[in-house]
Amino acid sequence: MTVDAGRPKMAVFERYLTLWVLLCIIVGIAAGHILPALFAAIGAAEIASVNLPVAILVWLMIIPMLLKIDFRALGTVRRHWRGVGVTLFVNWAVKPFSMALLGTVFIGWLFAPLLPAGQASSYIAGLILLAAAPCTAMVFVWSNLCDGDPTYTLSQVALNDVLMIFLFAPLVGLLLGVASITVPWDTLLLSVALYIIVPVIIAQVIRRAIMADGGQSALDRLLARLGPVSLIALLATLVLLFGFQGEQIVAQPLVIALLAVPILIQVYFNAGLAYVLNRVAGEAHCVAGPSALIGASNFFELAVAAAIGLFGLQSGAALATVVGVLIEVPVMLSVVAIVNRSRGWYERGGSVARPAIATQARP
Repeated sequence: MTVDAGRPKMAVFERYLTLWVLLCIIVGIAAGHILPALFAAIGAAEIASVNLPVAILVWLMIIPMLLKIDFRALGTVRRHWRGVGVTLFVNWAVKPFSMALLGTVFIGWLFAPLLPAGQASSYIAGLILLAAAPCTAMVFVWSNLCDGDPTYTLSQVALNDVLMIFLFAPLVGLLLGVASITVPWDTLLLSVALYIIVPVIIAQVIRRAIMADGGQSALDRLLARLGPVSLIALLATLVLLFGFQGEQIVAQPLVIALLAVPILIQVYFNAGLAYVLNRVAGEAHCVAGPSALIGASNFFELAVAAAIGLFGLQSGAALATVVGVLIEVPVMLSVVAIVNRSRGWYERGGSVARPAIATQARP
């Protein structure tokens, strides 16, 4: 890996992602009303319950992000075993289950009278899908903003990607079953193959070819070109979702705000839990920061794709995952601010001091 003394900044698309999502809401709703035949044709373009236009867009979203992952970093996991252990505990043993609980309490009970009839279980399913997929790409941005250890961040993300291949489907199936939601296992396993396994393989083949031909600088140039493509594909997917959800949103604009409540609680709870557990374990702040951020954020691209595959473009589950996209940037930036401002408090707890380094590795 190369080194870079400066801290990478958020690109324009990333910095204003919430604004772009809001624009997608407007464009999607308007397009759904103006071009209903087009959206009907897109919705009907399916093979084996997979919507082809959405599948293409999801690959364009996910593969550029997976190009950043170097699975050789798994060999360094033991260097930060305490931070890795805390993050794995929060990601796989706390976050999905706490979201299922929050979704049941808020969406299935407290907010149920305010939501469209019969949609509560679908919304809960979307929230579960959102929480069951740990973040992959944006974590590198959050880690840099809180001066996180890049080796830890890379190794943790690589480990989570491997675990997703094996744990995502069983965990989602378990929690959907607990929430009394019928699990279409064939579609769920197909989603895992299409949106996790195949993109990981493709990304690693491309990554190795680029690294062999031009090294890290060539990979960096490719990632710079593909970054906007990934986000444009995400925004195009959101336009489709809101085009199909337009009538429901216009009739019930409060739905998005209500769905945001359990997501917000879940983010701050899991970030705080990971941060405090790292402090108790004596882990360095440069590991605790990204650990908290990885513990709180979600791989919303996978969640959106899985929700569409399992429940359809017009489902409440798909809409619930989109709300995660809507609030991702401002919420995670607030967590970054909390982590940075509390560094003095954290280090007074006796955490391991960060080794002095002149340069910072970049994934």
